[in-house]
Amino acid sequence: MKNLYINTRFFFTLIGVGILYVFAFFFPFVMIVAHICLVLCFLAMMIDYLFVFNRNDGILAQRILPEKLSNGDENAVKIDIKNKYPFKIHAKVIDEIPFQFQKRDFLIEKQIEPGKNSFFQYILEPKERGEYHFGNLNIYVSSPLAFVSKRFTFQKDAALPSYPSFIHLRKYELMALQSEFLLGGIKKIRKLGHTMEFEQIKDYVPGDDIRTINWKATSKTNRLMVNQFQDEKSQRIFMLIDTGRTMKMPFKGLSLLDYSINATMALSHIILKKGDRAGMMTFSKKTENKIAAENKSGQLKKISEALYNIKTDFFESDFSRLYQDVKYSLNQRSLILLFTNFETLDGLNRQLKYLRGIAKNHLLVVVFFKNSELQTLIHKNPESMQEIYDEIIAEKFEFEKKLIIQELRKYGIYTVYTLPENLSIDVINKYLEIKARGIL
Repeated sequence: MKNLYINTRFFFTLIGVGILYVFAFFFPFVMIVAHICLVLCFLAMMIDYLFVFNRNDGILAQRILPEKLSNGDENAVKIDIKNKYPFKIHAKVIDEIPFQFQKRDFLIEKQIEPGKNSFFQYILEPKERGEYHFGNLNIYVSSPLAFVSKRFTFQKDAALPSYPSFIHLRKYELMALQSEFLLGGIKKIRKLGHTMEFEQIKDYVPGDDIRTINWKATSKTNRLMVNQFQDEKSQRIFMLIDTGRTMKMPFKGLSLLDYSINATMALSHIILKKGDRAGMMTFSKKTENKIAAENKSGQLKKISEALYNIKTDFFESDFSRLYQDVKYSLNQRSLILLFTNFETLDGLNRQLKYLRGIAKNHLLVVVFFKNSELQTLIHKNPESMQEIYDEIIAEKFEFEKKLIIQELRKYGIYTVYTLPENLSIDVINKYLEIKARGIL
């Protein structure tokens, strides 16, 4: 009996019978009609009960989960239900999804023909990394009479890890391997010149750079020959992720740290596909999660595992400790992408000497963030005095960000200043630009 649930249709029918009894006080001949309807109502309920509860395997169902969730992306959870009843059923699906999603009104309703399957999916978008625990898959089945329902329970307890974003890695790879990367559909990276890694000597064809003509080979073969070069490979690329309190700021459900982690995953994938070496470390009061720059087959998985359980703390990050660790652990010139956030010029000036120290031996790119809420205020047409004040303050903060960019450029430090949601595209674009210009 614990799986028996009485549907609202039965109660509405009883309300209708009750109304007949009310009319019977004024019209006595209605009393017999009310008695008959009451008996028919309970008789229909008993018949419906026998239809639904006459077999224990009335339906078969399973929840099909991905191997892991991709943080910040849309992940599909699939459900397959087979109707083994000899009649059409109405199924209400209530999946006990992890509490992190805070979905209190989850309900999917399906009509399933006898002997048929219903295959459908719903979307979950995790905003935190870690373990996600699913409960029971509950399906409430009713017959066409729909007076009672029977609850079927499947797949008790399932745990699923949420890893840094990996769903869009293939998309970024296809774009990067074309040697051009589109930013917002309008910006192209143009390859400037060539690098100095020799590949082969080939016949000259119209359009080849005449500066690459190999005169010795031309004199021997009596036809124009040119040197062909390729992108330098096996260059070291390190991503340094700030886990201090400035990275706790949330935008669209994800913290700046989560955006940085997702961008690190995407960039690492492109770096490895380009033949370079990808490495990373995190820092706050001290440096942690150090992954040496390698180009091995399991490097991306190693980076993903290191990023899996990274959390922000509420300390101010120690850039002096970062400078020391970079100086002693990175003994070869590398491209370093530093994911952090500076809100004021004073905040930058306190750390500038350490950034300059890193930039002396490495090519440093500081990645920091636009405040999307301030951008909304700046581009909003003010309609009141308060909105005018808000716009002026927002423009002041935006101007200070531009001063930060100028200050960094004075010392040869490159920057990526972007909205959090555009971070992955912009850092990949910057990496490809540096590769194309051959400045590493």
